[in-house]
Amino acid sequence: MIKKILVANRGEIAVRIIRACRELGIRSVAIYTDADRHALHVKKADEAYNIGSDPVVGYLNAHNIVNLAVASGCDALHPGYGFLSENPVLAEVCGRRGIKFIGPSPAVIRQMGDKIQARQAMIKAGIPVTPGSDHNLEDVEEARALANKIGYPVMLKATNGGGGRGIRRCDSEDDLLKNYERVVSEASKAFGKPEVFIEKCVVNPKHIEVQVIGDSHGNCIHLFERDCSIQRRNQKLIEIAPSPQLSEAQREYIGKLAVRAAKAVGYVNAGTVEFLLDHDNQFYFMEMNTRLQVEHCVTETITGIDIVQEQIRIADGQPLQYKQDEIHHRGYAMEFRINAEDPQNGFLPSFGRITRYYAPGGPGVRVDGAMYTGYTIPPYYDSMCAKLIVWALDWHSVVERGLRSLDDMLVYGVKTTIPYYKEILRNDEFRSGRFNTGFVEAHPELINYHVRRPPELTAAAIAAALAAHLGM
Repeated sequence: MIKKILVANRGEIAVRIIRACRELGIRSVAIYTDADRHALHVKKADEAYNIGSDPVVGYLNAHNIVNLAVASGCDALHPGYGFLSENPVLAEVCGRRGIKFIGPSPAVIRQMGDKIQARQAMIKAGIPVTPGSDHNLEDVEEARALANKIGYPVMLKATNGGGGRGIRRCDSEDDLLKNYERVVSEASKAFGKPEVFIEKCVVNPKHIEVQVIGDSHGNCIHLFERDCSIQRRNQKLIEIAPSPQLSEAQREYIGKLAVRAAKAVGYVNAGTVEFLLDHDNQFYFMEMNTRLQVEHCVTETITGIDIVQEQIRIADGQPLQYKQDEIHHRGYAMEFRINAEDPQNGFLPSFGRITRYYAPGGPGVRVDGAMYTGYTIPPYYDSMCAKLIVWALDWHSVVERGLRSLDDMLVYGVKTTIPYYKEILRNDEFRSGRFNTGFVEAHPELINYHVRRPPELTAAAIAAALAAHLGM
C-alpha cells in the first residue's frame, strides 16, 4: 500500500488531495514557495517543505520535486491540476526514481497532450471529430486553403495547448491572416512549441465532458457527464452534473463513446473526455484531459464516489472497486468557481487580504477552498480561491440552493465572481436548463448587478451608530 504522498501542487486542490490521504490513512507532504508560506495546504499537510523564493519556478521543477519526494520518504506523487499535471516529464522522472505517479503513463500524457495525435487516435477508434487538419500546419497559406475547404468560421489552436489558451476564432480570411501569427506566438510562449492546427468552429455548442476511470487490469468505466457550457473566453465558470440538456439516450451514448476513447489509448487512472454538442445533436471529440479536473467535485456529488481516492488506489495497482452497472447518479450538482476577480471591471484579478470570510452551509452544500479570514491571496497564481458545490434532487431545487448558498458565502477584502453568478442563476434562460457556450456573451446585462449590503453588516452599522449616539 502507498503510505506517503507528495502533493505537487498548491491551493484548494492540494487541500483536496490531503483530505483524501487523511481518510485513507496515508501521510501527506506539501510543497510551498515563500509566497505560499501561510497557505492552507501547508497547514493541513503532515509535512511541508519550502521549494524556493520564486513564487512559480519551484512548482515547475520536476527533478527537484521528485528529489524531495524521495528525500522525504514518499512512495507516490499526486500532481493535482495545472503546473506539471499534464507534463510527461514529471511522470517519467517519478518512474525513474521509484515514485508512483498518480496519473496515466507518460506516453498517454504525451499522446493526448498533442491535439493532432489525439485527433488521429480518435479517428482510428471511430470517435467523431470536427473537420480540420490532422497534422500541424506548415504556414498561413496552408491554413487559408484548409479554411476555404471546410468553411468559416474556423478555430486556430495550439497543438499542445490547454486551459483555453492558444485559441483564436476566425470568421473570415482577414481574421485568419491576422490571427495566425498570434496563435503561433501564444503557442510558443505558453507551451514552448509553435505548432498549430485548424478545425471547423462549432458555433455556440454545448460543452459536455465525461469523467472516465481506468485501472491497470483492463477495466474502464465512466461516471456520467458534466455540462461546462457556462464559460467566458473558453474558461469555465459554472459546471453541472449531469447535464440538464441531455436525454437518457444521449447520456448513454456519450458515456460509451468516452469509454471507447479511453480504451483506445490504454488509459489508466482518472481522466476526462471533452465533447462539443452542436445544434443538430451531433457530438464531436474536442480533447482529453489526462488529469483530475477542477470540476470533478460535481461528479463525486451525484455518484458518491471519491475520485481522488480511486486515483490513489489505481496508482497502487488495485483494480476498480466498481463495475459500470453499479454506478448510478442521483439529483443534480452545480459547481461555482469562486474567483478573486471583478466582473464589472473586465474580470480583472482582485488579489489581496481577505478581511472576513463566512463559508456557506446547510444540506447539499460543499466548499473546496484554500482561503480563510486574514489570508492574503497572492498575485502570482490563478485567481480561483474556492469552489462552491451544491446538490439537490431536481434542477429547480439545485438552482435555488445555489442562490441561497451564494448569498451565504461572504468574502470581504477582495472582489469575487459571487454576485455575477447570482445574476446568472436568476436568468430565465439559465433556469430553463437550455444554454450553450455563447450564454455569457449573449447576456452582457448580467454584469450590471448591484452589490447588496448583507443584513448583518447593516445591523452592525446601526448598532455602532447607536452606541456612538449614547456615548457607549
